[in-house]
Order: sequence, then structure tokens, then C-alpha cells
Amino acid sequence: MSKTVSSPSTPRQAYIITGPTSGIGLATALEVAPHGTVILVGRNPAKLAEVQSRIEGRGHRAVSVVGDLSDLTSVRRAAQQIIALGLPLVGLLNNAGIMSSKAARSAQGWDMTFATNHLGAFAFTEILAPHLADGANVVFISSAIEDPERKPAKAMGMRGARFLSVEACARGEWKPGGTSMAGIDAYATSKLCVLASALALARENPRLHFNAVEPGITRGTHLGGENVNPLVHFLFGLLMAILPPFSTYASTPKKSARVIGSVLTDPSGRTGVYFDEKGRPMVGSELSQDPKFQDLVVAQTRAFLLNAPGGLN
Repeated sequence: MSKTVSSPSTPRQAYIITGPTSGIGLATALEVAPHGTVILVGRNPAKLAEVQSRIEGRGHRAVSVVGDLSDLTSVRRAAQQIIALGLPLVGLLNNAGIMSSKAARSAQGWDMTFATNHLGAFAFTEILAPHLADGANVVFISSAIEDPERKPAKAMGMRGARFLSVEACARGEWKPGGTSMAGIDAYATSKLCVLASALALARENPRLHFNAVEPGITRGTHLGGENVNPLVHFLFGLLMAILPPFSTYASTPKKSARVIGSVLTDPSGRTGVYFDEKGRPMVGSELSQDPKFQDLVVAQTRAFLLNAPGGLN
């Protein structure tokens, strides 16, 4: 049985953060730590230990759980370890994400970007949802790149998400007519599915609060690691963050963490909101706003994962 979020926050209350070892995830883990125990979920045990030590050095509490969001078997194992901790789970931040310029496959043979950003985060949330406290906040990191009309992305020749179906996306297939920049169609489409899912789950499950955040053009996120598109890394990591009008959307991991942390710890009960880099409600693409499309993404994702190895069956 789930527990109710208590107020005020206590150290035993726990906030789960995926991808907490660098960039926005690390900054948010440090931001949220004063509010309760931070459960750090990432692939690298050594880096997790470093972040845990850093949090504990500030007098707060953290727990490390090894989990690879691209691998559903790892996702299930990590979720079960978190449940076994027996802590009141009052927040979940689905932050882990990649934007790879090289074709890569997950352990299940799916497109790595789509598997990490959408399928893994969705499965992780589905497994944990029954164990989250009443009123818990679930936050998804989306991206305005999913919107074909978003000015900064459009100016760079990006054409938004290229969704065909969840199954096609898992195979690495995108609607024709996308951008020529490697990795962008996969990333934009995964983030469309992330946003649509968050909004659908907010309508479907009133016991929990589901929101999404667009962190802005943020330097220091290291999306994709060594496989990140070098042009995108330069444009979004430096140039677009300082040149108007793109700088209007600029942020840093620390600034993003303040916004994300406030949404993750928000006691107001807001749900179904898409926040921009300054914490203001924003509107995504026309497709992402369509409730029928939102429900379609959730239904297709559940159906796909139902029969997936290590998935939700």
C-alpha cells in the first residue's frame, strides 16, 4: 500500500533521480538533497559513489542504485531495489537521457536513444508508480526540440519529432522528411513521447502528480557522451546559449536544477503542466497537446513493453 506524502519533508522521504552523475541530474540531486534522501540511479557505480559522498559530505543522505535506463532488465532490477528500501517515495525525476549521433542498439536491440529516453523511463515509472506515496511528484525531462515550430530549433533546420509508431521508433525508424543532423530525429521523437506520456499519465492517475520540464539550451549536460553530434554540442552547448535570440532560452545545470527541484518538491498538487526553463507553464507541439495522441503513445508503449524481454510482462 502506498504512503501519503508527509509535510514538512523529513530526511526519510526519498526522491529518485535518474542520470544524477553529471549536468542537470547532478545539480538537481544536490538541490533536492536538503528535502530528503536522494536515491541516485545511474550506470556507473564509481560515479554514483562520488555523488553520494558529495551529498553526504553536506550532511544529507543518499543511496546509490545501479541501473541502465536503456536496458529493461536493468530497469526492473533497479526499481525492485528501490522498492525494497522501504522508504516513502515522494518524488521521481526521469532525467537520464542521451542524444547520440551514432547508430546504437540497447540490450533488447532497440534504438538506443528511444530506449533510454522514452521506453526505459516509461517502464521505470510504471513499475514504481504503485509504490509512490499519495501525492508524489513524477517529473519528466522533455525538450522543445520535439516541436517543429520551436523558433531556435526551426532556425537550425530541425523539423521536430518524426513519430510513426512506438514499435517503429524502437526499430529506429522515423517519419521521412526530418533533419539531416545525425541523431536529432531520434532525440526529438523520444522527447515527444516523453511529453505526451507525462500529460496522459496526469489525466489517467490523479493519485500522483505528473509534470514535464523543458530545461532550455543548457550548457554542461554532456548528452550522448562521446557519441554526441559535435555540431549540436557546439551549437547548443555554447553558441546558442550566448547569441540572441537563442540566448532567451539559455540556462545552466544549476539554474535548471532550481526549476526542476521546485517542481519535484512542490506540495501544491499541480499536475499535467509543461514547464519552461524559467519554471513557467509552456505549450508543446500541436501533436503533443492532443489527448488522443497522448493516449495513443501510452497505449502503444504499454503494449510494446508487455511482450518485451525484461519489460512489463
